[in-house]
Amino acid sequence: MTKNHWIAFTLALSLTASGAACAQSYPTKSIRIVTSAPGGANDLTTRIIAQGIAPLLGQPVVVDNRGSVLTGEIVAKAPPDGYTILAQATSFTMGPLLGDAPYDIIRDFAPISLATKAPNILTVHPSVQVSTVAELITLAKAKPGALNFATGNTGSSAHLAGELFKAMSGVNIVRIPYKGDGPAIIGLLGGQTQLMFVTAGSVIPHVKSGKLKAIAVTSLQRSAVVPELPSISESGLNGYESSSAVVLFAPAKTPANVINRLNQDIVRFLNQPDTKQKFLAEGAADVIASSPRELAAWLKFEMSRWGKVIKDAGIRNSN
Repeated sequence: MTKNHWIAFTLALSLTASGAACAQSYPTKSIRIVTSAPGGANDLTTRIIAQGIAPLLGQPVVVDNRGSVLTGEIVAKAPPDGYTILAQATSFTMGPLLGDAPYDIIRDFAPISLATKAPNILTVHPSVQVSTVAELITLAKAKPGALNFATGNTGSSAHLAGELFKAMSGVNIVRIPYKGDGPAIIGLLGGQTQLMFVTAGSVIPHVKSGKLKAIAVTSLQRSAVVPELPSISESGLNGYESSSAVVLFAPAKTPANVINRLNQDIVRFLNQPDTKQKFLAEGAADVIASSPRELAAWLKFEMSRWGKVIKDAGIRNSN
């Protein structure tokens, strides 16, 4: 071995030992979880998790609210040391499939854990004379192009749920895009649109008041969030599933020991009975904790599945 090779080898060993030591002592300072704008489901989920894991990690965990695309850039460029992590909905992972994201999910991030899954509810305006998925499909096929479905931004959970419904049922319903789910719900309440795939927490008060009618839930099986509603899958579209999950990532190349420590404490907190009840009560979501490997496999499946839906529907992020 030449002198230069020996120096390089010694330096590599030193860096490896230093990285291992850092991983073993982690964490030694506060941890930042970057998520989307305040007030939404991502923010609520992130704050519950941050509060719950801080005692387990023995360090403060702070929430940093940013724009949805910016969150990816911040975390992708952060030092891979476990002190900056990302919490985002799976609509974030659709960005690269829509061709408008300055990050690569597989290349730029290391999976930590799934956190929650929040199903959408297939909801119709009371003027639509249907009470089941089968009746809705029959009506839509009898009047192709006559029914509209409201969505928020292109690639949102509500949008892709509708596109998947169209593809699997063979109906022609027309998308009406709004600048966010809030305005879309207002449009549905006003009768400008006939149906929407909308998060449970946003629509349940309107269903209880009779202003809207809930037909089915978009999770594969019935959800603990709305156990009285059948799933779309059990209602005739076998295998239909569309839920908005919150997932946790670290920057790529974060040491495995650090990932494992974060995963261990996040999963421990999520699996506590009190945590699950809190999410059902406040977050309208089912807790779905996972290993990093399970999240990676799930993400690969989801990107393949939704990539086909996006391609077949010709979806581009233009609104």
